[in-house]
Amino acid sequence: MKQYYDFKIEKIKGLSPEEIHLRKKNLELFYQIGFPNKNDEDWKFSDLNSILSKNFNNIANNNFLPKEKNIKIIEEFEHNYISLFDGKIVSKDFSYEEKNKVLIDNFNYKDEPIFDNKNSLFILNNALSTGGFSLEISKNYKLKKPLIIYNNFSTLLKETIVNYKNLIILNENSELNLINYINNSSRENFMVNTVENIKMKKNSSLNNILINNSKCNGYFYKYIKCDLEKNSSLENYLISSGLKFNKLDIEINLNEEYSKSSVFSALNLMNNEHQEIKTRINHNAPHCHSYQKVKNVLNNESKGIYQGKIFVKNIAQKTDAYQLSRALLLKDTAEFDAKPELEIYADDVKCSHGSTSGSIDLNSVHYLKSRGIPENEAYQMLVNGFLSEILEKLPKGKLKNFLIEKLESQINGH
Repeated sequence: MKQYYDFKIEKIKGLSPEEIHLRKKNLELFYQIGFPNKNDEDWKFSDLNSILSKNFNNIANNNFLPKEKNIKIIEEFEHNYISLFDGKIVSKDFSYEEKNKVLIDNFNYKDEPIFDNKNSLFILNNALSTGGFSLEISKNYKLKKPLIIYNNFSTLLKETIVNYKNLIILNENSELNLINYINNSSRENFMVNTVENIKMKKNSSLNNILINNSKCNGYFYKYIKCDLEKNSSLENYLISSGLKFNKLDIEINLNEEYSKSSVFSALNLMNNEHQEIKTRINHNAPHCHSYQKVKNVLNNESKGIYQGKIFVKNIAQKTDAYQLSRALLLKDTAEFDAKPELEIYADDVKCSHGSTSGSIDLNSVHYLKSRGIPENEAYQMLVNGFLSEILEKLPKGKLKNFLIEKLESQINGH
């Protein structure tokens, strides 16, 4: 297979000799391994090496200087924000909060946490990443308004990869509603490789919402590692449509008693879009709870994948874990692959998993048509009913209404 990438540490400015040495070691290791392919069990349904080689002539890393552009601020509800441009902070606004309670800075690569991860994209991120942010919420502080991360990308990114890291720390008894928002309609092919580390201290709470607003030719991979202490709560909401390739790789460690997590996902795919959700929930302590519900609607030649693993350690008695994936295939050319897994070493647990896929109920379509509803609109109504369930747990308010409207606009194709 042709060599279709060319990465250089020399393009990254301001590195110490020690940093250059470490990054070069990571880059050499990446060149030995290459991009993930179907021989890697975690990538058996998403042969990234083959996908990229067919769509890129020569992927390179470039360290563009970020320039502020007129970002479109969401007006439907009041919020704080951080604006990233090609992964780098260009502006921020926390005017609704007590300034000394929210600490935000550029990611500090000199104090970077080391993960034991053999994923070649993680290794590449270690070699090439620049930018990103560190966010810390003070003890006993609950943000008054949601925080939106605006992820903006340059039109100069043709045949370019962007790598960056984020760190989010919620201290004891803190709360945050966080929205990662991608709004990019570039027709150029580019890649974004992100590593994010979330640390949740005792009694903290996080709603982590990931949503994209428009169609683009970007290839996105994001690895999220979450560590939860006693009685902390993490809810993830994933709403996605229109990215050429997108893989979310989420590892959640329930490390102390009574911590809980959930993953709710609604993917609505068309054309030849390819999206994968991969989760690993590690129950490392007793009395922890996890819940996963992943829904896909697939049209044309799109491909959706869900790989979900629940791991229960031998000391994690009284575990309660649930996992379900469901898919609607609107065309015979669409594809859905699921790989649910349980690995349990404790004996006093309640764990279940399941996966179903099928076509839309034609009797329901016929019923709606008999009531004067056009066929296309009937399909949209049924798809909306199928996917909107994942937002039911969110509290009523302007944020929930905004997400419902975004989901409906993705379903209706505008």
